[in-house]
Amino acid sequence: METVDATRPAAEPTFRAATAADVPELVALIESAYRGDSSRAGWTTEADILGGQRTDPEGVAAVVTGENGRMLVVERGGEMVACCQLEHRGDHAYFGMFAVRPALQGAGLGKVIIAEAERWVRAEWGAREMRMTVISAREDLIAWYERRGYARTGEMTPFPYGDERFGIPRRTDLEFELLVKPLA
Repeated sequence: METVDATRPAAEPTFRAATAADVPELVALIESAYRGDSSRAGWTTEADILGGQRTDPEGVAAVVTGENGRMLVVERGGEMVACCQLEHRGDHAYFGMFAVRPALQGAGLGKVIIAEAERWVRAEWGAREMRMTVISAREDLIAWYERRGYARTGEMTPFPYGDERFGIPRRTDLEFELLVKPLA
């Protein structure tokens, strides 16, 4: 865990593509940001609406090795502190598996990461739009994305009830909403 020394500024984040060797650490990071008691240290926890796992090594490895995407690793001082999935889908890109170490949430790192992800997909893929899906019950998270320029579409996709690879629902009303942002 990173300790915070208030007398010196935090190291600037660096970005790189994930490799297969990163998969175990990526899974642990994603799980820590969304599930279990460790996730409660940050504000992105889903522990009250979902139990079980958030992802698994196979799912993360598929993103890391996929030919139409990339898993972006964010490091600070040589330590992995965040990640996000970027997937090229024609004229737009998909943003997913976004995780910031819980102890670092709320300090502005997420804003830096999403801005870099948007810059990257415009520069590398010519993407004109970023899309993502968010559990519609996550009003606080959706509001955060809206402050970054994402718009709710009202387009819903059912939650995969019965598929424990995505977690064990604690509610019966879960669904994903598509959020979209045009990229200049």
